[in-house]
Amino acid sequence: MSETGGKSVALIRGNAEYQEASLEPSATIMKVWKKVHNDMRSEFGEAIFRSWLKPLKLQAFYHGTMEVSVPTRFMRDWIQNHYAERILAMCVEESANGEEEVKRLQIVVVQNAIVEDDAEQDAPTKANQNQKIDVSEISSPLDERFTFDSFVVGKPNALAHAAARRVVESAAIPFNPLFIYGGVGLGKTHLMHAIAHAIEEQTPEKTVMYLSAEKFMYQFVKALRNDSTMTFKEQFRSVDVLMIDDIQFIAGKESTQEEFFHTFNALVDQNKQIIISADKAPGDLNGLDERLRSRLAWGLVADIHPTTYDLRLGILQTKRELLGADVPDSVLEFLALKVTSNIRELEGALNRIVAHADVSRQEITLENTQEVLQDLLRAHDRRITIDEIQRKVAEHYNLRMADMHSARRARNVARPRQVAMYLAKQLTARSLPEIGRKFGGRDHTTVMHAVRKVEELMEDDAQIAQDVDVIRRALTG
Repeated sequence: MSETGGKSVALIRGNAEYQEASLEPSATIMKVWKKVHNDMRSEFGEAIFRSWLKPLKLQAFYHGTMEVSVPTRFMRDWIQNHYAERILAMCVEESANGEEEVKRLQIVVVQNAIVEDDAEQDAPTKANQNQKIDVSEISSPLDERFTFDSFVVGKPNALAHAAARRVVESAAIPFNPLFIYGGVGLGKTHLMHAIAHAIEEQTPEKTVMYLSAEKFMYQFVKALRNDSTMTFKEQFRSVDVLMIDDIQFIAGKESTQEEFFHTFNALVDQNKQIIISADKAPGDLNGLDERLRSRLAWGLVADIHPTTYDLRLGILQTKRELLGADVPDSVLEFLALKVTSNIRELEGALNRIVAHADVSRQEITLENTQEVLQDLLRAHDRRITIDEIQRKVAEHYNLRMADMHSARRARNVARPRQVAMYLAKQLTARSLPEIGRKFGGRDHTTVMHAVRKVEELMEDDAQIAQDVDVIRRALTG
């Protein structure tokens, strides 16, 4: 063990603990390091300095080797791969022609060190590692209805469901993070709650924290105001499973992103599970720091596609059993055909007709279903949006919604995108510039070209004509 500034620390090279004596850096080397560390801010920029380099601390100097420490292995590896070469060059230059010259740079991990600046401490204390932290005041309550048993699996959500099951059933962490994305009301939150329920049931000793990105931001701002950031850090970095819903809501919030970035790094370094959900894939999330976006794509990215008719019907059948209601199959088939926007609205429609039948003491029929839901059905008949068109086209061609906005020009993506633009022109009152903006900010001339191209193809290609007709009928009912 070495003594640095009167504080006992354990230095780790790789996984081997070692003991050294008389490694205290001289006043000359300390001066060199202080100058280089200060210069890193201007050399690499403020953001990189605060995120990566500020925690660097001089530990020892021996045989021309300057040894500096960081609090986590993750941080050590990142600095080694991206900044170490330049840092060494700065040290060599600053120490040239001095009493002691720096020839090598060694970056080590200091575990359980007492960090002078508490705000920079990334690792939870040993006391926190040995006890289960009470996160009930921060973690959002779980909906008892949202379990794996009540989650209806179909082709659009099969990958996300299988990944969620793998996280729960694997002894080791299979991928980190698990990133689930999809449109509004497609089942992301249901799946997140199901994971949390299953982990708490199978391994109750684990601490699971589930909350929305908005609540994470609120808790962080609250900690700043109350000068309790260390408590905040310890609470979030001492959990076994961190689940953040709708991560897109921290877009543009630089301070919150930076704190989440450090929380992410600390948990990964401790081999803790992180599960994230969003409305888009990591690469399509605007307003996120590039380094955070890259972290989110590290593990497994699983998407939930727009629902198909078969999946909607299966969901309604499961919901009918849970409600214990006598709903004819013809009514379920009608709802699955008409209410296509999202699962939340679909289940809401079924709840309405069951509640109406209970209050009015009438049997549920197709006729009174149409009467009870006339406002919803009129809205669906009247409101065909560009988003809905994009979802239907993506579903028909088995593409991601992101492909509708992307810059990809491969024919298997570009042609469906042109079909979607054509239908947007035919079925909505939107102008060409408005349509272009909904397709990744494209120019109105691109939309005009797409409309003409699809019109030509429909005359010469029977398959294209059939595709357009099928999608149009699905949209108009």
